[in-house]
Amino acid sequence: MAKVSPLAPASFPALPVIEGVRFASAAAGVRYPGRVDVMLAELAADSVIAGVFTTSATRSAPVLDCQAKLAGPASGPAAILVNSGNSNAFTGRNGEEAVDALVGQVAETLGCSPSRVFTASTGVIGEPLPHARISAKLEELKAGLDPAGIGSAARAIMTTDTFAKGSAAEIEVGGGTVRIAGIAKGSGMIAPDMATMLVYIFTDALIGQPALQALVKAQSDLTFNCITVDSDTSTSDSLIMAATGASGIDVTDSVTFNDALHGVMLDLAHQVVRDGEGATKFVEVSVHGARTNGDARRVASAIANSPLVKTAIAGEDPNWGRIVMAVGKSGAEADRDRLTIRFGDITVAENGWVAPGYSEKAGADYMKRQELLIEVDLGLAGGMATMWTCDLTHGYIQINADYRS
Repeated sequence: MAKVSPLAPASFPALPVIEGVRFASAAAGVRYPGRVDVMLAELAADSVIAGVFTTSATRSAPVLDCQAKLAGPASGPAAILVNSGNSNAFTGRNGEEAVDALVGQVAETLGCSPSRVFTASTGVIGEPLPHARISAKLEELKAGLDPAGIGSAARAIMTTDTFAKGSAAEIEVGGGTVRIAGIAKGSGMIAPDMATMLVYIFTDALIGQPALQALVKAQSDLTFNCITVDSDTSTSDSLIMAATGASGIDVTDSVTFNDALHGVMLDLAHQVVRDGEGATKFVEVSVHGARTNGDARRVASAIANSPLVKTAIAGEDPNWGRIVMAVGKSGAEADRDRLTIRFGDITVAENGWVAPGYSEKAGADYMKRQELLIEVDLGLAGGMATMWTCDLTHGYIQINADYRS
């Protein structure tokens, strides 16, 4: 059992029951005997489904199937089936057959249309999914469906994660209460090109599919697409959100709901970074003063993904020259003599040189913190971007060198 990340929350949060959703989990032995590795979510009739997926050119069979179904009619009950231990990616026709078999069997077990069954798989790439082991657990999963089972579902989808990830919000909208609950998995192979992990979010709000889809996409760009652990984009990753409408409260144009969803998604995104493989530091990279927002994003990404920056952070070394390097390699417009770099509230460099009041000791003391802010001002215009990352330690190498063992 992996040691829990030092950046982990104190405990899994209490998530509200979302009317119209029931969960179950089981140990199917997909890769490891006795490990809980499958979760099933049953969604009430007419639940609206939205999602975003990896843009990898080698997307898995489950991702391709979900993308094809996403905008289908929201009629009848729906289901989400997820397994860990095997990603069912780069498995050719075998992968498609596995998805088709599981979709058909879930539909039969729960009495829903195959077009309303969404699957996902996470784990090792390039090995056939032993889908019969999952199918054999469907009756057990059906019998175990529970509105309060979301915590167990969060644990079932973990791979190299060291803790289960959950977040929730309850808000007042239109004179009533709307609830949001979400779970996620992710620890390595994290570089955002949608949402590089698995994320499932549920709400009892009432909203149409196009509006929910637009909202999920917009909020993904501000949250999951702003994190990175190791710069690698997965083949399998999916974010699916389901709105059951059970509250009867329409949130189509609700700023309050939008803000609450943002909070849940950002919390889950930060938890993924906090569980980065081998991570000991949580790092916010804030860039402003760029010529455009796109340039700011390029600089933030170059810093957040740089192995040299991340290893310096792991070693608690305030090597600000590596920040300068990352800015320069980013491809964004930059002017050495306008550049300012700060560690938290410590001005490290400005006007093309080390800041007059900077001391190496102050920088080294700051780097001992678990949570760090690296701020860069390009001094050119109003473009800005923020990304979140973690350090790169020996632990990352150990986890990934032994991943298939």
